[in-house]
Amino acid sequence: MEIEAIDFFYLAMPEILDIGDGSQDALLVRVRAGGYEGWGECEASPLVSIASLVCPMSHSACKPVQASVLGQKLTTPQDIQRIGDLVRANSLDLLQADHTLSGIDIAMWDLLGKRYQVPVYQLLGYKQAFPKTPYASVLFGNTPQETWEKARRIRSLGYRAAKFGWGPFGKNLQDDCDHIAAAREGLGTDGILLIDAGTIWKDNVAQAAERIPTLQEHRVTWMEEPFVSGALEAYRQLAALAEPVKLAGGEGSHNYYMAKQMIDYAGIGFIQIDAGRIGGISPAKQVATYAQGKGVLYVNHTFTSHLALSASLQPYAGLEDAVLCEYPIEAKPLAVEMTKEHLLPDENGQIHLPEAPGLGVTPNLEALSKYLVEVEIRVQGKLLYSTPPLG
Repeated sequence: MEIEAIDFFYLAMPEILDIGDGSQDALLVRVRAGGYEGWGECEASPLVSIASLVCPMSHSACKPVQASVLGQKLTTPQDIQRIGDLVRANSLDLLQADHTLSGIDIAMWDLLGKRYQVPVYQLLGYKQAFPKTPYASVLFGNTPQETWEKARRIRSLGYRAAKFGWGPFGKNLQDDCDHIAAAREGLGTDGILLIDAGTIWKDNVAQAAERIPTLQEHRVTWMEEPFVSGALEAYRQLAALAEPVKLAGGEGSHNYYMAKQMIDYAGIGFIQIDAGRIGGISPAKQVATYAQGKGVLYVNHTFTSHLALSASLQPYAGLEDAVLCEYPIEAKPLAVEMTKEHLLPDENGQIHLPEAPGLGVTPNLEALSKYLVEVEIRVQGKLLYSTPPLG
């Protein structure tokens, strides 16, 4: 088979709000080869990624992503790795390339799974997919009372674990302590409580450390992203102070090496990888394998659709000890309506990957038509991109 087409679809809610909610727009990717098609999703600004797919070449290491993908042989998982390596070499100076490649890589795995009639996790070498414990992933409320109400609702829905992040967190110590206490009270004494600081302190260890006593008192399992991804020394210092609370991070890793450095030098207990950012399922699986050897637990990062959720679970599906998975429960209608199928908790509150070929999740094209953003990109009068037919 040869890759015949790469189609990008910019989807968006009618109104985009200035909040930390990545489910408000999406970039859906379709790859076609040999009569098969696969679907993927990029977790990145859609228009910027479309531009990186088709932009004119600047020089030999700054080529459009599609130049390294279209016409390539796609028969085995090794071809996916080869194509990814080609993109990274030919688009080395195109900093959006890994985000753009992510959706293409995911779609290629989906396509090969359909071609060979097996789930993606089996193509990755896993014999079985272990169930995961979903943590309901939500934003902090505007007030501690709202946070408490969210936590109570989460527990009433049957979730044993929850993560609260962003919103007002990180700006005022007392308010933060009140939010953490409210989340614990609402979730219950036996719930798994996770906190996401959203990189609010950049690399200021002292500010972050002020929250440690409260995190410890309320038995928080992890503090996520207290600092920006590259602040490895700040992570390491805070990790030494925070025990038994662990640090988590990695969603900002745009390639395997960034994630590896966090595992090696940041002192984290959990590495969180978004298959829609790091370059796809291929490098995410590399990180999962490396993390297991280093005693760091792998967790998916997902805050969008169930297509992205299935893709993000595949890289660590066969790791029995990596039990947690991010599970957004406040996604916008676009993300909910993105797919025909949804990965829902079973009677024990566990998430199972589909046993269907590929990702086991298919876009609901009819539902998505109302979210489609029409785009044209022209350079010197030449049409480089126009929104392809969704059907």
